[in-house]
Amino acid sequence: MAVDANDIIERRACITGAGQSEIGRRLGRDPFELTLDACLAAIADAGLTTADIDGISTYPGPMDTPPGFSGAGAYDVMDALRLECGWYGSGIETSGQLGSVINACLAVGAGLANHVVCFRSVWEGSAQGDKGRAGVMPGGGGGGGGKSFRAGSFMQWTLPFSAPSAAIWIAMYAQAHFHKYGTTREQLAWIALNARRNAELNPNAIYRSPMSMDDYLNARMISTPFCLYDCDVPCDGATAVIVSRVERARDLRKQPLRVEAVGTAIHGRPSWDQFDDLTTMPMRDAGAQLWTRTDLKPSDVQLLEAYDGFSFITMDWIEALQFCGPGESGPFIDGGERIARDGQLPLNTHGGQLSGGRLHGYGFIHEAAIQMWGEGGERQVPRTPEVAAVAAGGGNTCGCLLLVNDG
Repeated sequence: MAVDANDIIERRACITGAGQSEIGRRLGRDPFELTLDACLAAIADAGLTTADIDGISTYPGPMDTPPGFSGAGAYDVMDALRLECGWYGSGIETSGQLGSVINACLAVGAGLANHVVCFRSVWEGSAQGDKGRAGVMPGGGGGGGGKSFRAGSFMQWTLPFSAPSAAIWIAMYAQAHFHKYGTTREQLAWIALNARRNAELNPNAIYRSPMSMDDYLNARMISTPFCLYDCDVPCDGATAVIVSRVERARDLRKQPLRVEAVGTAIHGRPSWDQFDDLTTMPMRDAGAQLWTRTDLKPSDVQLLEAYDGFSFITMDWIEALQFCGPGESGPFIDGGERIARDGQLPLNTHGGQLSGGRLHGYGFIHEAAIQMWGEGGERQVPRTPEVAAVAAGGGNTCGCLLLVNDG
């Protein structure tokens, strides 16, 4: 059955600009300064001024725990840029990090705003210094160190088993997938190896030196089956995109990238460890919903930018977005040819978060826009994509978008 376009409110929205601040492992710069750099860059990229911006959206909003997880909140940027907003939003309980962009699409589609600046900023590299990552999650606490600690929420059940980190929780999903479908570490490795090959051509990537299969397999284990290279790299930086109403975007500087459809559904429990199928996560539901809101098919997608906070999350997105069947992502990516820049489904062309840096979701929509505008430089895919899928989140919340260049 054909989709009724009148019912798809997100099609009234488009991406018109994208910007980033300086990106680095440990920049030591004020995170609010990085945030403003990205927002102003995105506004200028669209050919707009701050006077044109009448909406703002961000994830997760201002947060002090864990250190460096948030560089600014919506109020901070609204005040600094003296924005007059018809709509604004901020918060962590949404459909993944890109839920903030999806919310902006819905607000624009409803006529509450014309041009919304959406941003995400982190300074985890500088915040952590030389101490490495702590076993701390947003809104929760940590453990260890010989200090007394009282956990709340789901952490009260994971900490007694020395499981304070998402690296452990997501590894549980990967292990279940390995057990049920016969997935191997050598297959999983291609997510990281492909990311590194792309990062070699990205001047803003954190890790750009070549990596071999032997390098991957010989790296220290973090949480079986994840080794060091299956985990994203903390960094400092900010990313922003402009979401505009389609009718207000026709005369802007760039070809608008129309939002064809979004996926936000979650049908299982919003839990890191109590989902009904531990070989997948809520992207199963968000991905399925995406295809009910468009007549396009997975075979129409020419670029995939999918979250890789841990490598297995990307494999799960490949299945959830129906580029292959459940349990088939290992064979699908094995050898790396299919997901290479010149392959059937170019994947994470900027190096993702595994090599490009943990910009926590927003780096993927920024890269999709750059590729669709043909601005990828050395890493530009051979055929400029007309249809791209962008997905972020894992664990307990996920969201995805389908972008179309009608130009």
